[in-house]
Amino acid sequence: MSISQLARTIKESPTLKLNQTAARLKDKGEPIIHLGGGEPKSKAPIDAVVNCATQLNTGDVKYAPADGLPDLKKAIIRYMEDHYHHSPAPHNVVVSSGAKQSIMILLYAILEPKEEVVFPAPYWVSYPEMVKLAGGVPVVVTPEDGSFQPKVEEIAEVIGPYTKAVILNSPNNPCGVMYSSDFVAEVVELCEKKGLYLILDDLYNRLVFEMYAMTGFRIGWAILNSELAEAMTNIQSHQTSGPATPSQWAAVGALNGMQSTIESLRLTLENNRNVMVQRLKAFEGIKVTKPDGTFYCFPDFRAYEKDSQRLAQFLLEKVRVVTVPGKEFGMEGHLRLSFCGTLKDCTEGVERIQWALDPEAPNEIYLGERKLVRDWK
Repeated sequence: MSISQLARTIKESPTLKLNQTAARLKDKGEPIIHLGGGEPKSKAPIDAVVNCATQLNTGDVKYAPADGLPDLKKAIIRYMEDHYHHSPAPHNVVVSSGAKQSIMILLYAILEPKEEVVFPAPYWVSYPEMVKLAGGVPVVVTPEDGSFQPKVEEIAEVIGPYTKAVILNSPNNPCGVMYSSDFVAEVVELCEKKGLYLILDDLYNRLVFEMYAMTGFRIGWAILNSELAEAMTNIQSHQTSGPATPSQWAAVGALNGMQSTIESLRLTLENNRNVMVQRLKAFEGIKVTKPDGTFYCFPDFRAYEKDSQRLAQFLLEKVRVVTVPGKEFGMEGHLRLSFCGTLKDCTEGVERIQWALDPEAPNEIYLGERKLVRDWK
């Protein structure tokens, strides 16, 4: 017995693998600091929990329409009006089990075998694998100037007869950079001229220095034209029959409820960002771009180690700090550091990294009650 060729080409999600490794070490009592995660420590909004619990208490938990509950669509349309000044019709909204499924089903709906999807580096780790799962070919555009801001000309250069779509993720995971409105407008014009789909991944749109800390409910949505929305709904109806109704009830509560918790979360993350960036900039040899949004930064560690996987493993082994190798995001020599944990984790995590890499640092450090002595150069 064997698995398919496609299955053999798909890599495990590096971020999920890191989470598993960190959880295993923590269960063993190791003093782990997790700077690799993408999940705020704050709890889900109370309005989300209450609305979900109220509906669950009725015991009436049935199938929902494949493209989402009408009440959730109404809440999403109001959200779009408030934050995008755009009022889509209900049939243009497709609700899925998280942003991953929204993008995945969209790719299924538009790609023919071997057609190409273009996206800039650094990119979200799942983009290449998702494109391959849908039968397409990922094409990465790496800015020549080494920055996180691609030029439209660089995207245009890789567009060919097999190109079908362009993906932009702003604010960007992993680097937190926001693309300028002029750049996005130019990419829109380019895609219109070439007859390409433009996929805007706005997962972090409300973390521009906002977001509901309820990742476990797994709800996302897409706004599309009628033809694509129908195609996505048909695919989703066979794949999952639609998102779980309790999760949709929670999403309705979050979207319709008090929004003050989002601002509180944003302010906490902004403070964490400022502290982490300040400490990284004081770290000789490290280059860091201040994030405009998300809860990630993407420092360049090539002055110490060009192999990001080796560096991430070294930091985990020596000082028990979890980071994500930049290679997974299309930029070697960088590490993705998350500041969505506690401020203590942010500060102590960077301190441990600095101690591990700086040969001028003291020879000893304490991790909790455990004393570490440097046995490397």
